[in-house]
Amino acid sequence: MTTTAERREEILQYIQTHQKGEVNYFAERYNVSEVTVRNDLNQLEKKGCVTRCYGGALLNNQFAFDQPLNDKKLINSSIKAKLGEYAASLIKNGDKIILDSGSTTEQIAYHLDDKQDLVVMTNGINIAYHLANQTNVSVMVTGGSMRKNSYSLHGTGGEEFLTGFRFNTLFLGVDGFDRSAGVTTPHRGEADINRKMLDAAQTVIAVTDSSKFERQSFCLIARPEQLNMLITDSGIPDEYATALRELGVDVRIVDI
Repeated sequence: MTTTAERREEILQYIQTHQKGEVNYFAERYNVSEVTVRNDLNQLEKKGCVTRCYGGALLNNQFAFDQPLNDKKLINSSIKAKLGEYAASLIKNGDKIILDSGSTTEQIAYHLDDKQDLVVMTNGINIAYHLANQTNVSVMVTGGSMRKNSYSLHGTGGEEFLTGFRFNTLFLGVDGFDRSAGVTTPHRGEADINRKMLDAAQTVIAVTDSSKFERQSFCLIARPEQLNMLITDSGIPDEYATALRELGVDVRIVDI
């Protein structure tokens, strides 16, 4: 039997694909009342995913949705390269770090040549592949099932594996960053393993270009106050930078 969370995730995926969804269709599909479906859609609207309309809901195109990694790489690529280079400059010889999957965190992996004795844990197959032949880096992979559009791994096996280690720093990728909600992602499995990464790291650094601000996705990874540092570009809204600094987050704005 589908749980409420699973049903809402599937409803969101349907609306993402079809741009809209109707109450009577979902009620019949999941064998639930139309009142239940309306409540599902109301909750999705509160999260910013959809806009309610007569008889159903429409896709909110401002919502942060999953995109293939190869497409993400083309968006703000020069900015991501600069952010990755800056983030890598904070890594010290001998550090044990986690690189979350994603196009911006992948750029960090491209700037580790001058480091020594690193241990890098990642759930990104593309990141592990890039680092595989570097003699200065010991690579660890979380394990789990691979999401084909993002080359990222998720699953309970990877989550359990993470609990046995402590790392200096987690470099966290971002799909959406809302001032109130924090860091979010469209995929529940991705959020689950990201939260385990937070637990395993002494320091949490989010790395994102400014296009991700004022966007929400379905699954919560981290509240703003759980971040130790944010690395971004000058496009960050002033109110975001101010609010985060008031929460004690070290906001680093990289010159592009």
